[in-house]
Amino acid sequence: MFLAIGFLVATGMSSCKPKKVDSAVAGDAAQKVYVAPGKKDELYMFASGGFSGQMSVYGLPSGRLFRQIPVFSQNPEDGYGYSEESKPMLMTSHGFVPWDDAHHPQLSRTNGNADGRWIFINGNNTPRIARIDLSTFKTAEILELPNCGGNHASPYMTENSEYVIGASRFSVPYDADPDVPINQYKDKFKGTVSFVKIDSSTGRMNINFQLLVPGIDYDLSRPGKGISHGWVFITCYNSEKAHTLLEVNASQKDKDFILAINWKKAEQYLAEGKGKKWPAKYAHNTYDENSHSATSVMENSVTVMDVIDLPGVCYLIPCPKSPHGCDVDPSGEYFCASGKLAAVVPVYSFHKMLKAIEDKAFEGYYDSIPIIKYEAALDGEVEKVGLGPLHTEFDNEGHGYTSCFVSSEITKWDVKTKKVLDRIPTYYSIGHLLVPGGDASKPYGKYMVALNKITKDRYLETGPELCQAAQLYDISGPKMKLLLDFPLIGEPHYAQACPTDIITKRAVRFYKLADNTNKYAAKSEKEAKVVREGNNVHVYLTCIRSHFTPDNIEGVKMGDNVYFHMTNLEQDWDVPHGFAVKGNNNAELLVMPGETQTLKWVPDRPGDIPFYCTDFCSALHQEMQGYVRVSPAGSNVPIKFSTGDETQE
Repeated sequence: MFLAIGFLVATGMSSCKPKKVDSAVAGDAAQKVYVAPGKKDELYMFASGGFSGQMSVYGLPSGRLFRQIPVFSQNPEDGYGYSEESKPMLMTSHGFVPWDDAHHPQLSRTNGNADGRWIFINGNNTPRIARIDLSTFKTAEILELPNCGGNHASPYMTENSEYVIGASRFSVPYDADPDVPINQYKDKFKGTVSFVKIDSSTGRMNINFQLLVPGIDYDLSRPGKGISHGWVFITCYNSEKAHTLLEVNASQKDKDFILAINWKKAEQYLAEGKGKKWPAKYAHNTYDENSHSATSVMENSVTVMDVIDLPGVCYLIPCPKSPHGCDVDPSGEYFCASGKLAAVVPVYSFHKMLKAIEDKAFEGYYDSIPIIKYEAALDGEVEKVGLGPLHTEFDNEGHGYTSCFVSSEITKWDVKTKKVLDRIPTYYSIGHLLVPGGDASKPYGKYMVALNKITKDRYLETGPELCQAAQLYDISGPKMKLLLDFPLIGEPHYAQACPTDIITKRAVRFYKLADNTNKYAAKSEKEAKVVREGNNVHVYLTCIRSHFTPDNIEGVKMGDNVYFHMTNLEQDWDVPHGFAVKGNNNAELLVMPGETQTLKWVPDRPGDIPFYCTDFCSALHQEMQGYVRVSPAGSNVPIKFSTGDETQE
């Protein structure tokens, strides 16, 4: 086994730096990726930030970065996770967790295709699923998953956004019985698959049920579509149920599994009362666009069903060892898996799988789940696909594209014949890849993006940490052509892309001040005020080009907690305002037109402390500033405030 791995690494790394780099780039590449000044990109690309905990938005084909959307991590650029209104978004059953490991963006769907309403992404470390509203590009909801030890095979979307599905990477003991010796892994550890229901009008998430599944590791997933709608396919590894040195002990068998789940049948069992309410503690955080405020609610139960008690819901299909990607073609008939320690990609037939189930063509059982014979479900193997195959997506012409991590290449193959048609190098160590709509019913095609882990010698050096990057390829012809390199923020696990028009037609350009229901909003300068409540001082602050009201504040004392509730009175699209106070130990605020946000400040010394607008808003931006007088504790300076000459107490 060690020799095999050594061979893969040695042969792969020897080809890691392709020869004749310049010749690999298409001659008309610059023309194909050039977006002229004043013109707009053809596609949005949403890329995971990995260890940054965020999601980034790029344009295709230009590769230009437009925005980083704060999701699971605090963001000092705009105060997300620092402002009093947004802090509840990062609450969990573990308390305030201002970071996560974000992996797999997933666009909401109608009839199997992106509809531009929402995009979801998983938090792998503290198991969570987030929903971003694409009318505002803001995180609207975060739901924690209980009974889950790492939320990796997540958040995969069913054909009409009925569910996002999350399967646990690490099997663990139940939350209700956590203190179990690790060496009892095989008997006491379990995996879960969470079926999170999506409200079709609001997008609000709710855990409809969890399935208890064998205690192995679940990697990636795709729900069926078309004829396979109602099923979901999840790759599994560590069928050996090892709990130490997995690189050896979880690679003993020639094959691991795909777990095929008939979720429509699971729903039937749920309706029949098979679910059991289990105690569980998990956070459900939502953001209200009218009050511009988040709320965190701690849930206390979840509905659970054990697949052992649900005949006909789960089946296992053998696949080459240590599989990663699990992908379904646009028709829904074919699904494939990528065994990282194999050099083939098996392609299965949904109809053959159903026939095997009907005929009971099983080779045995694994934790009471039937194992379908490999050949009974297999439609064919893509041979010599490359070393370390990871992930496949599809175009609109019946082709699959598979990323190969070890040999640093992408292979194009025919879905029906399983013949390799083309291969092209990447630079270097590709993980996932993206074909716009490549997991949808009607792929957009035209482009492919490689999401690369290592980019040595492709960019200017910036110290020992290597840049993570993407490469754009033209796949409109018979041969793949490299068009562009562009760096990415964080670790690019996965990305999805869609045409711009399905999103821009729903865009919110500013918040209507009249609709602002934040209880601290001051909707005009006449409503601006400063109020003391014990040792809490509330500053109802307004901003408009180019001043704050009030901009002189006195009566704050050492020991006070000062809350700046800033309302942006602008009603133009392009005038956000920022706010920062000297010495504040959290962040600034960036407040959109019509929005209210709150920054907490605890003065650490007496003095006349300046505050100012941090976002360039007008020619007199530098003049947009003010002062807070902080007096010693116990002083008798009264609260008073002013803008201009009028002082109020």
